[in-house]
Amino acid sequence: MRRRVAIVTDSTASVPLDVADRLGISIVQLELTVGDEQNDERRVLHPQMAEAMRNNVPVTTNPPPPPAFYWNYADAAASGVEAIISIHISEGMSQTCQSARIAAAEIGVPVYVVDARLTGLSLGFPVIAAAEAAASGATPHDVMNVLEHRLRSTTQLLYVDTLEYLQRSGRIGRAQAWVGEALSIKPVLIMKDGVIDQLHKAIGPERALRKAVATAVERAGRGPVDVGVEHFEAADRAKQVLDALCSQLPQVRRVTLEETSAIIGAHTGPGALGIAVSPASF
Repeated sequence: MRRRVAIVTDSTASVPLDVADRLGISIVQLELTVGDEQNDERRVLHPQMAEAMRNNVPVTTNPPPPPAFYWNYADAAASGVEAIISIHISEGMSQTCQSARIAAAEIGVPVYVVDARLTGLSLGFPVIAAAEAAASGATPHDVMNVLEHRLRSTTQLLYVDTLEYLQRSGRIGRAQAWVGEALSIKPVLIMKDGVIDQLHKAIGPERALRKAVATAVERAGRGPVDVGVEHFEAADRAKQVLDALCSQLPQVRRVTLEETSAIIGAHTGPGALGIAVSPASF
């Protein structure tokens, strides 16, 4: 079947590589600098990055440059698609959409740059849904309808093992971070209006994660749902959280357990978990 729409996203979406290959999703890499070494984030190994962060080595992130988008868009246009839908990390967290728009202005077919106002797997699941619609031959309008519905209905929660890295990145104040560490207060965060906001807090990780799981189950609803947990150097805990989610949801459709984007890990620190629930009915 002729594909009328090309789907592009960025590396923070945590789309599994086999899924991206099967559905023809193009993934543009954000850039990560650890110390003096700059790379596409896919080339940065998580254990080495975590060790660098623990040793206070500077870690910074940057959006893809416009040429990285341009060549992906040009290849898609050359394949004969009618439109390109380019779906990216929240503009409240990154300038990725701005780079994409600069490149889009140079392409001869319509390029719709979408600020997902999400990141991680909560960006990835809507991207996959849009790509599935595109692979079935859907029109640009229909693909956008699927995408917008998924973006509206998807929830992203975040657990961090330490408040130190959020404080470094300016998400919380130094005094709040110190009190949180002293009392072992662990926050449960949520992506809201394109930025990270505090939803709950609890004493200790187990209580915080139970609150996160309960919130995710409530927001998932009772219908078909895609469920994912991503982590930065916390594989065992991530598996436990995913098992807890799946045991409480009656109609899990897709289950994903992934290492998170190194870009997200740079801001949340080792031990962080992301939980995404994305109702699949439309």
